[in-house]
Amino acid sequence: MPINITMPALSPTMEEGNLAKWLVKEGDTVKSGDVIAEIETDKATMEVEAVDEGTVAKIVVPAGTEGVKVNSLIAILAADGEDVSAAAAAGGTAPKAEAKASEARVEAPKEAEKPAAAAAPAPAAASAPAKDGNRVFASPLARRIAKESGVDIGSVSGSGPHGRVVKSDVEKAVASGGAKAAAPSAASAAPAAAPRGMSEEAVLKLFEQGSYELVPHDGMRKTIAKRLQESKQTIPHFYVSVDVELDALLALRAQLNEAAPRKEDKAAYKLSVNDMVIKAMALALRDVPDANVSWTDTNMVKHKHADVGVAVSIPGGLITPIIRKAELKSLSAISNEMKDLGKRAKERKLKPEEYQGGTTAVSNMGMMGVSNFAAVVNPPHATILAVGAGTERVVVKGGQMVIVNAMTVTLSTDHRCVDGALGAELLGAFKRYIENPMGMLV
Repeated sequence: MPINITMPALSPTMEEGNLAKWLVKEGDTVKSGDVIAEIETDKATMEVEAVDEGTVAKIVVPAGTEGVKVNSLIAILAADGEDVSAAAAAGGTAPKAEAKASEARVEAPKEAEKPAAAAAPAPAAASAPAKDGNRVFASPLARRIAKESGVDIGSVSGSGPHGRVVKSDVEKAVASGGAKAAAPSAASAAPAAAPRGMSEEAVLKLFEQGSYELVPHDGMRKTIAKRLQESKQTIPHFYVSVDVELDALLALRAQLNEAAPRKEDKAAYKLSVNDMVIKAMALALRDVPDANVSWTDTNMVKHKHADVGVAVSIPGGLITPIIRKAELKSLSAISNEMKDLGKRAKERKLKPEEYQGGTTAVSNMGMMGVSNFAAVVNPPHATILAVGAGTERVVVKGGQMVIVNAMTVTLSTDHRCVDGALGAELLGAFKRYIENPMGMLV
């Protein structure tokens, strides 16, 4: 029976993507685990692996196609021993075949899942879903139906190859009531329609024809607009600013960079001020744990580690790769990890788990000469630190005017969970680490 390959959901929020490149062509033989295509989401380019073995009978969606909906047919695979021409014809004329056991058998590669183990599932009895740790092998369509029906996909018995859960398995579980239903979360509730701005027609009437050009929004810009509009509409923002002196930090940074081990005339690390800001923010959250939280309608989510997102500007928008457990990492580790994440962010090669989530964020516009600004909180974060440029300033110390290097930082908080006093306490802890940077080394 022909195997329909459909557009996979590479992240929980993905609704469509661009089919950037096919790495196979019609007639090629593929096996489970082979990378067959590259899919562009709003934030990254991801490789897609085949789950089944067979021959590529037909490529339905050509490379370069934009806006391909999740679960739509993109290619047809002929099973081992099956006539390729017949499979192409049968698959191409049977769009409803995805309701059968031969439905979508492409899944996101391991990086789209939580970091997990093996590359391919071991054969399992057809009476139970194949699992790898906490991972359940199921088609994207089956996962979507299970989520919409409130069914725990892990309790559904799979009838597909190697125990894979397919659409019909979920439908049977829903009909029989035999699967454990998951309690619906507040996040799954349909959001209210957001107020719209001026229509395009109304805007264009204000300008002379020929005095402008229309540039369509890409997926990244649409996502940024949607998330930040939701943030400003739902989060009561509160802002706290403070000036911090940098002389001790700059001196320590110079000493550490000078002492960096070298191999083949290349330093093992080169610390930036931003690396030290990331570390200071992580330690401040460790010291003020009540600010290391996320808001939900029913609970306060108190995080055990400081996962610091760092805003990186890329063509068409920005992305926030995350330094996980930053409070536990050395400055050199943070520096090298940030360089790697920043490089791959600009190439749109980050994995979803490298930019989704986090407990706070840092946005540094100091290198652009910006003296101070206020950033927008990006859920599930409750805080974001906006960092301005370091400049020479005249301050009074002991009755004497002295020149110091200083910068202004502004903490934006979600006032539902981080009140003004708590935000000020967090910013005070950050200031202590920046002005006494040796504390970041012990």
